[in-house]
This record gives sequence, C-alpha cells and structure tokens, in this order.
Amino acid sequence: MASPALSKTAKKHHTRRLNNPFPRAVPAAAISGGDAAPRLSFAPTSKLVHAHDFPVGTRFRLRWDPSLGGQVSLSRVPSGDDARRAMWGSVPGVAFLSAASAATVADECRGSFALRDVRARLVPHRQHVDKIRAFYRCDADAGAELLRGAAFQASGATRFPVLVITGLVSAKAASSSAPCGCCGLRAGRRARSAVGKPPALSARYWILLEERTDTQVAFSVKIGDYQWTCAAHADPAKSPLATATAAPRIHRPSLRLRLPARVQRPTGKKTRLAPSREEEASTALLTAPERAEERLPEEFNRVFLTYASSRDERFYGFGEQFSRMEFKGKRVPVLVQEQGIGRGDQPITFAANLVSYRSGGNWSTTYAPSPFYMTSKMRSLYLEGYDYSIFDLTKPDRVQIQGRILDGDSPTQLLTSYTESTGRPPILPRWITSGAVVGMQGGTDTVRRVWKELQDYDVPVSAFWLQDWVGQRKTSIGSQLWWNWEVDDAHYNGWKDLVGDLRRSGIRMMTYCNPCLVPMDQKPNTKRHLFEEAKKLGILVRDESGEPYMMPNTAFDVAMLDFTNPEAHAWFKEILRGMADDGVSGWMADFGEGLPLDARLHSGEDPVAAHNRYPELWARVNREFADEWRANNAAATAAEEKDGGGDDSEDDGLVFFVRSGFRESSRWAMLFWEGDQMVSWQANDGIKSSVVGLLSGGLSGFPLNHSDAGGYCTVDLPFLRYRRGEELLLRWMEVNAFTVVLRTHEGNKPASNCQFYSNSRTLAHFARCARMYKAWEFYRAELVAEAAAAGLPVARHLFLHYPEDERVQAMTYQQFLVGTELLVVPVLDKGRSAVTAYFPAGAGAWRHVWTGDEYGAGVQGGFEAEVEARVGYPGVFVRAGSLVGERFVSNLRDLKVL
Repeated sequence: MASPALSKTAKKHHTRRLNNPFPRAVPAAAISGGDAAPRLSFAPTSKLVHAHDFPVGTRFRLRWDPSLGGQVSLSRVPSGDDARRAMWGSVPGVAFLSAASAATVADECRGSFALRDVRARLVPHRQHVDKIRAFYRCDADAGAELLRGAAFQASGATRFPVLVITGLVSAKAASSSAPCGCCGLRAGRRARSAVGKPPALSARYWILLEERTDTQVAFSVKIGDYQWTCAAHADPAKSPLATATAAPRIHRPSLRLRLPARVQRPTGKKTRLAPSREEEASTALLTAPERAEERLPEEFNRVFLTYASSRDERFYGFGEQFSRMEFKGKRVPVLVQEQGIGRGDQPITFAANLVSYRSGGNWSTTYAPSPFYMTSKMRSLYLEGYDYSIFDLTKPDRVQIQGRILDGDSPTQLLTSYTESTGRPPILPRWITSGAVVGMQGGTDTVRRVWKELQDYDVPVSAFWLQDWVGQRKTSIGSQLWWNWEVDDAHYNGWKDLVGDLRRSGIRMMTYCNPCLVPMDQKPNTKRHLFEEAKKLGILVRDESGEPYMMPNTAFDVAMLDFTNPEAHAWFKEILRGMADDGVSGWMADFGEGLPLDARLHSGEDPVAAHNRYPELWARVNREFADEWRANNAAATAAEEKDGGGDDSEDDGLVFFVRSGFRESSRWAMLFWEGDQMVSWQANDGIKSSVVGLLSGGLSGFPLNHSDAGGYCTVDLPFLRYRRGEELLLRWMEVNAFTVVLRTHEGNKPASNCQFYSNSRTLAHFARCARMYKAWEFYRAELVAEAAAAGLPVARHLFLHYPEDERVQAMTYQQFLVGTELLVVPVLDKGRSAVTAYFPAGAGAWRHVWTGDEYGAGVQGGFEAEVEARVGYPGVFVRAGSLVGERFVSNLRDLKVL
C-alpha cells in the first residue's frame, strides 16, 4: 500500500540569495507534553509476578524480573564457565516500548535534508505487559492467534521456540472532544454522565523474538489499531500486583523510528482490536461501535524502544561518520545526505550555510549512515528496514530504539555476525590494488604528458581515473562534468588509442558516472541525449505533477533515474556496457544520497524510506552489471588461459566505487570512498575527518574504503581561501598509502591546488608513497579476502582488537591498524615532524619501520612514545616477529624506500 506523503516539504534551493548561517538544530523526536519512556506495568498472573526464564531458540533466553517495577533482559544461554551477560535489557520500571503519532516536516536543499516532527499526538503514558510466551513447533497451532497477531510465519528454517511479548500501550485523550469507544459520548454529554473523565487510548502491541542465527536474535514490533476506553472501566495497570514501584519520568526516547504508514496493517482494511477471552479480563477493553472515519484519532506512526546502558558504555558504528568515533551523549540521526562543507569547522561552515541552505552540514551529516552500533560492553544491535531513525544516547543509564540483537565476545565477532546478515563486498580484482590510481583531468595530451612523467619517476600505477571523460563545464564551484555518460571525443581525441596504450602497459582506464542526467541542449558534440531518452521511457523520478523531478545542482538542474523501476536498471546497464566495451575497467559511481523526500516513485513506496534505500539500489545496478560482464567474459578468459595468454585472468573484472550507502550497501558495493573532504587540516572536514570516516565505516560494515588523496573541496575567493598546500598533499598521500586504494584527486579547482605533478618534490613523494603502498600488496590481498569472508576492514580502529584498553576506546583519528600486523600513526597537523604513538596493552612489542627501534617490549599496560616522522617517513610500525612485518620491510628495501 502506498505510503502517505510528508505533511510538508520546504524547498530551500532558491528561497533567497542569503540564508541563516546558523540553521536551527533538528528536534530529536516527536514528543511534546508526553513521555516516550512511560511507566511499565504487568498483569497479575502467576508467571509475571515471579521471575522467569523464557527460551528464545536454543542459544538464548529472555529473563522476566518483576522486581523494581518489571524488567526484561536477553542473554546467551551460558555454557561451561561462561558468565551470563545481558545482550539487551530494559530499565527497571520503565516501559521498553512506546509510540506516538506525528507529522513530518522536511527542509531540503541540494542533497542536504532536515527532518523534524510536529504535532505529536497519542504519546502513551504506560506500557502494560499481559503475557510472555514461548512457542515450540509442536504447540504453534495452539498459539496461532497470538502468533498471527505478531505477524509470525513459520518456515522450515525457523529455530523454535519463538517468543512473543504482548500487552497494551495506553495514552490519555488528546482532547476532551474525543469520542468514547464504549458509549460514543463526546465531552459535553460525558460531563452530564457518570463517566465524567475523558477516555484513554489503548492499542495492543506484539514483540516477537526469534533466534535467527547462532549469534543473532531477530526482533520485530507491531502495534495494532487504537481504541478508546472509558476511564470508568477497570484499568488492569492499576492493580496492586501490577506495579511494584513508580518509574521515573524520561524526557526523550533513545531511538525514534519513523514508520511509513500504519504500524499495523496486515490487510487493506482497518483491523479492529479484538482481544481474546483470555485477554479480556486484563485489558478491560470494550468493543467499539462502528464510527465515521473523521471521528477516529490519528494513527501511531512512531515507535520507541528503550533499554538499559551503563554510564561508562561507549558506542561505536552508525555508518561512515566523520567527526566522532564514539557517540555516548549524542543523538545520532540515520539519514543519507550530503556530508556538508565544513561540518562545524569555521569559517567555511558559516559561508557554506550562508550561500546554500544547510550546505555546511554538521557533525552528524554523512553520505553513508547505518542503523547499527557495537559497544565497549560487547553489545550490538541493528535495525532492519530503511525508515528514518534516531539513536538517542544522551541519557547516561539507558538507550532508546524490526532489527536484530547480536551476540559476540569481541568486536570482531560482533562485526562478523553483523556483516553475515547485511552483506560483504566481493574480492577485488588484483589490478585495482597493484599500484596507485592516478586521478586527473585535462584531455588526451595532458594525460599522456603526465603519464610520461610518472614513468620517469618509476611510479607503480594501476589505473588512470579520468572523471572528465564526458567533457567539462565551468560552474560556480569550479570544473564540473557534463552528466551524459558518453566519451567527449573533442576533449579526449583518440580515446580508444589512449585506453589501449595504457592497457598494454598494464594500466587500466577508469571513468565516472552518477544516477543523474541533465538536458544536453547546451553541449556540442553530443551523440546521445540520455536525459531525453530516459524521459521518453518514463524511468526518471517524478514530481507531484508527474513530470521529471528537476533538482538544482550548483548552476544546473538534474533528474534522477528511478531505480525502483526495473526498466531503469536494464537501461542503465546498457550505458555501463558501452563504457566497458570501450575498454573501461572501472568507474566512480557518484552521488545517490539526494532522492527528494516528496518524490513520486514507480514502486509507489514511501519516498522517505526510499531515500535511505536508494544508495543500495544505485550500488546494486552497478554491481549486477559488473557481475554480468564478468560472467559473459568467462569463456573468453578461459580460452586465453588455455592458449597460454591471459596472465591477468585473475584481474579480468570491473571495479566501481561509491560514496553513498546504507546498512546493506556492502552487499552490492565493491569499494567505498569517503566523498568530498575539504582541502584542509581541519577535524570535522579535512584530513583528520578522512581518517575518522575510514575507521567508523570499518566498524559499521564498510570494510573497503578510501579517500581522495589531498581532499576535494576547494574555496578560492578573495575573502575566503581553502587551497591545497604542498604539505597537506604530501601528508595525505602518506595516510592513503595504507588504505585499500591509493587514489589522487585534483579537487574541484585544480588550478588552485597543489598536485602530485606540480613539481619534482611532489612527483618524488608520490612515487615514494606509491612504493610504500606497493610494498604491502601481498598483505592487502589477504585483508581484502578477509573483508569478503568475514566483513573485517582493511584499515581498523584499534578497538577491534584491543577493546579493553580505555585509551584505545577514546581514540578518533590519531592512529589505526592495517589488519593486525601494521600500526600507522600519521602526521595530521601542519608543521609537525613527530607523532605520539600509543602501543596498547597486551599488544607486545612493535618495531619502527624506518629505524628498527622496538617499542613496548616487556611493558605492562599501554605504552606511549614520541617518534620522529619527517615528511616521507610517517609513523609506521610492524609487530615484532611478524612474518608480514618482515616481508613488508624487505619489500621496502627492494623498492628503494628503506
């Protein structure tokens, strides 16, 4: 069923020439005059007045404890000497489920979004637990009514028993004019009746817990239709046996989940709440008479889950984040959008917001969020679906949030369990990681000239990435591209010869595309007008009037392909086929985060939920083509191998890399990059944020990631300048020499930036970094395979392997691991020639690559040391006695780096 549109979407593209440079913060949840974590009560039945364990599958159990007002906790069944540890648990006396009704208002401007809830209604003040019951396969038929209410459907793979928690959420009447379900009287007549008080609103809920794998418990929440109940009728929650203590008031929920339509809609018709005989005594609900649609209250469309968290618990994950590694004390929104320009660093954020509404972004804006976290207490959870959600971690003792609760004894186990469900990338073709990817522009002659210089400096090169293969256009932000995905023969004359010459030298060609198209009436030398083709086929995202949705992008407007339409998939694959047939081996698959929140889609789905899903759809169409292309060429590859050719048969594959993403993007994306960082030393948007994004993405199931060496966003105005200096470029190359891909980018204003080809120093340094990168190619191949098999990232936050170390828990960009055998401490501040390296407790000794000095040997606990790190000699250490380390150092000598 089609989802309702937003109540209001404000377009901020052209509202005024100047905007508020300090846009207001977005409210976290739809709560006004209510309580998102109300009191908990329970029915006076034998099982609920006593503590009881309920099985969930064979490996987990839920414990109900009625003391302190009632509490539930989920844990793994202990085995051997294992101690019982709660994977998830509620706050005593506090409801763990609540709901609300609210309208959503959105502001939108060029891929930046702000969603806020208004007119919150029906906020329950109590959660009542009627029943907790485990169902085995043999008695599922007897409990069919309850299981059907929880929307459970058994299959041959179901791991019984499954557990159902059911009861009521209750709210006070929003106004005195609300009709009563039992008597139908309005306020005026009730005042003269014996009832005397407004009715209360009640709705039945079902929480289903099911063991899905050996390390995962799936949970789902369903809330039924509302019904009014006279205050004069019995309230089971007021029973002396039902409440042990009064719960404290909580001012906000820890997680809000926006539902696209009705919370419960198992059929196309409205479902009245009809309690069973067994439930009637405890619910005291009366069957309501049929009443007109306009007399019904608003529907629940927000769900809140609340659970306990210790004050010292640290939270990691939430996708690719650029400003923070740990999120306790923060509200984390999960919405795909532009990361912003500056993101709080000044004065650039002020300027970006001033000229383009909210384009400066903030600490939480990101291309690739994910509703997933893991904690320092080895707890982990993720949400399924694509609805907008907020994780509220501001309360020191609790966290509020269809998802899964994960079990694991270490961060690596939790991450492996998570990616087992959400997907992992394939093994990359070896060619992409065999040398540097040279990103540049300028046409055929420029590329050949720079190629010759790289040969003179003996730079290991895997590919040239030429994003301007489609031709260049000048706009207000610099050099941009013609978004019509075909080669511009005037700009790249002799294109096929260039591709062939590079390939014969073992170098691949990579290009650029995105899911948007523009009218081409202003561009000469156009062979195909892809925008017009897509418009005629009806495969573009549409606006309310049914026309292609034109979205501003700097100085021109664009339309997006509607990948909810299978015809758009097939059509775009043919565009990619044309690229591959011309010898292109890879491409940047840019954008994907800008689907308008009021769009009309072929599928008819809620555009707000589709907004978060679109990056996965975009990655999927690219991945499907790459897989199909490789399958179609398998026979030719086999024939080459048989004839003694095909030495690069392992590399006979395509590669694309994306910046937008969501929870399951790794199932489809082959490689990520971090989007558009500022060409600066800043923490929120610059070289430091590139390391934070790399590591936070790795903790969130995006294991293969990298950034533009040197950054991208350049500002070159008389009153505001952010231009890439030489030192920044050199240090950024050093960082990226230890990521899965080393790729350069000229930036949006190439002439204002220092480039790797600017002078002999930059060329020599680029050659040195490319050889550093080449030296651990053997280990990189192992780590890429591990990412595909287990979801572990190539570049790793130390928390993955040293979770007990409190110093490690607090780290952001200071240092990172490459696998388990290399430790990188990059220089991320201008003018620095030394780094402070920290060697975590239990890690043993580490050997400095450049001097051979050992650190941490025989030291108890963590160890810190100041280490020289001149330009060209970043802080790099190998584990003492490591075979990987010994081979890496040997390769550095062979490549004349050491």
